[in-house]
Amino acid sequence: MEKLFETSWESVAVIFVTALGIYLSVILLTRISGKRSFSKMSSFDFAMTVAVGSIIATTILSSSVNLIDGIFGLVVVYLLQITIAIGRRNKIIESLVDNTPLLLMDGPKILDQNLRKARVSESDLRSKLREANVIQLSQVKAVVFETTGDISVLHATEEQDLDIWLMKDVKRSSI
Repeated sequence: MEKLFETSWESVAVIFVTALGIYLSVILLTRISGKRSFSKMSSFDFAMTVAVGSIIATTILSSSVNLIDGIFGLVVVYLLQITIAIGRRNKIIESLVDNTPLLLMDGPKILDQNLRKARVSESDLRSKLREANVIQLSQVKAVVFETTGDISVLHATEEQDLDIWLMKDVKRSSI
């Protein structure tokens, strides 16, 4: 228990220098690779964010990983991110890396089977509809479970049609 509150000026200095070095490395690598590095557009982007956070924490707080090793680990993860981002232009790689958006509501009709597949409860769906200021189900044109895990609510008046282009990649049924 005593060790929880023990430290030395040397360890504080090492943590400071390591944190500064790894922080500057993340900024530099993010500037080089672009903002996509921390987007949440796909499961791979999420994995990138978690991996970078883990490398940062381990490099700063673990005595078994030095600053150079941590920076090298970051460079590898960023190179993987760039490679996959470029590779996603190929439909096969895109299908391996990305989830497919799933239709949860088709107009006012709730697609129960798709809700189950997405593991979204009706109460979660109602909450998202309320957040989108839907006051009647007849206003709903579509509800989509996005690749990021977000739920998008597309709604309008009855006179307005939904542009087909917006629904191009959305999976309509789970069968």
